[in-house]
Amino acid sequence: MGKLRFPKQILRKRLETFQKKLASENIDAAMVRVQSSYTYFTGTRWLRPALLIDVSEEPVLFVAKGEEDELLSRTWITNYVSFTDGGDLMAKVSKIIRKRKYRKIGLEYGVERDAYILFYEMFKKLNPQVKVVDISDIIADMRMIKDTYEIEATRRAGEVAKKVMEKVINTLKLGMSETDIAAEAYYYALKYGSEEPKIHVNIGPNPRVHAEPFRDIRVNENSIVTLVLGIDYDFYYANMSRTIALKENGEAKRVMECMLNVYDLARKLTRAGIKPIMVMKELDKVYSEFRCIEYRVLGYIHGVGLQVEEKPITTIVPKHRFVMLKEDMVVAFIHTPLVVKGVGQIKHEDTFIILHDDLEKIT
Repeated sequence: MGKLRFPKQILRKRLETFQKKLASENIDAAMVRVQSSYTYFTGTRWLRPALLIDVSEEPVLFVAKGEEDELLSRTWITNYVSFTDGGDLMAKVSKIIRKRKYRKIGLEYGVERDAYILFYEMFKKLNPQVKVVDISDIIADMRMIKDTYEIEATRRAGEVAKKVMEKVINTLKLGMSETDIAAEAYYYALKYGSEEPKIHVNIGPNPRVHAEPFRDIRVNENSIVTLVLGIDYDFYYANMSRTIALKENGEAKRVMECMLNVYDLARKLTRAGIKPIMVMKELDKVYSEFRCIEYRVLGYIHGVGLQVEEKPITTIVPKHRFVMLKEDMVVAFIHTPLVVKGVGQIKHEDTFIILHDDLEKIT
């Protein structure tokens, strides 16, 4: 199997399922440029991904000249076309499209790296005879339900996340900047086997919902520190967040107690067969009880897999709040922090595998 991390038959089964879904929508082929979806089908992560999936023929990899041997050692797909630059890539993709006389092609309208609107516009100009359709939901729905190999990789990611969190919390000290804390987290994440970790840090009292670390915000004796980890193992992520109060004041204590109560209730209510909106309504009662409703962000849960956040992303896509949770989905909650001016960002988040009638906590 070489450097391939998942069995060929599992990856081929994904491809065949996808081909059938494309055929049912009368789509001739899909051009995959989103990195996580490329990984889902090829079995490897690769910068500047490009994969053409025909409904009835073998898929075609497009690979930069000189990278062929390494890529082929990491994937089960053997058909490839080499290219020299972006223009050459687009020309060679378009040549195959014209040769095979495609009329309807699927692209994933994503927000992920390499899913640029520039590529979409170039693609349309070079292939005016082709109707382009969005296949995001087709792929996202397939990726929501995890197989045993995906679940095992997620468990490994969870083990790494726990070790990283413990190490970083034990290194916290006065004077550390957000970037100092992030550097510690990146060091241990990479040391323990993560290859593309995602780290966010917020030191209060000024909260930020999305806390990319700043070098000029430092820990003092009254700081509230929130560390958010997205840790991958064999490309699959686990998501874990903790808030540490160096010196709790009354307001911080109340808000942190609220977050823990919300977390406990979410853990009791989140099950297969439940829609997130149903849980959200119950969680709002707890937020109100602790007088924290004004601090909460809507949505409490998101999927986890080849991305730290994937469908259902209840904070970003309101309709995802109505997605039915199912067995073998991997989710993280409480994803949404309490954002309190004068205190900071309060967050307590773990990753869970949804079982038949329970949850398995992996962080």
